[in-house]
Amino acid sequence: MEQERLQKYLASAGVASRRASETLMKEGRVSVNGKIVTELGTKVTPGVDKVLVDGKPVQQEEELVYILMNKPAGYVTTVKDTHDRMTVMDLLTDVPYRVFPVGRLDFETEGLLLLTNDGEFAYRMTHPKFKMVKTYVATVQGNVTDERLAMLRNGVQLEDGMTAPAQVNIIRRENHKTVVEIAIHEGRNRQVRRMFKAVKNPVLELKRISIGPLTLKGVGVGEYRYLQGAELKKTGQRLGLHLTDSRGTN
Repeated sequence: MEQERLQKYLASAGVASRRASETLMKEGRVSVNGKIVTELGTKVTPGVDKVLVDGKPVQQEEELVYILMNKPAGYVTTVKDTHDRMTVMDLLTDVPYRVFPVGRLDFETEGLLLLTNDGEFAYRMTHPKFKMVKTYVATVQGNVTDERLAMLRNGVQLEDGMTAPAQVNIIRRENHKTVVEIAIHEGRNRQVRRMFKAVKNPVLELKRISIGPLTLKGVGVGEYRYLQGAELKKTGQRLGLHLTDSRGTN
């Protein structure tokens, strides 16, 4: 049987994304055949090796599902929260699958969030090399001048390095505020907020309206739906994956 890297196996089993699975390994929470494994190069044989996470057996998911949610503000984008705050999982009232968020939206940020049990999909959606464009509408403080627009479009120096060029357009100007559409393909922590802070136009409200070909059309705040059919196929093509709706609703 063919072996595969442990973190990829965990991701494909719906435990967490590949990066999050690596963190689980580093934290000593994963064992293979009774031994704790922290080496990221470790390989396992699916169906043969006994893999546990936090003492619970890992089994491959038979059905892969992809959920698009319109996240409200005031929810944490994690499976569990140590401070007992509401998480996006609390909104999934009738989902029988063990899914996890693809990337993150800040507690106060609204908009399009994907959840899945497909670790490879999550990895490719969030890795910058696949250049999946994420578009936001930001209401920011003050006037975004032409000079600041140019800075955002060319790249902004942040504490973790220069950002890639962004697509930025003014939607409208209001009293002491500007509404801006901004599209990026990176996924740094709180990146859009930090970019606008760097050009001295701090974000007042932020909503993600699209990821690649996926939009919020027909999905109200706090609602969600399964991806299926042509949109799932098109998204997969962007990522170099063959995605199908195993729920049989294509």
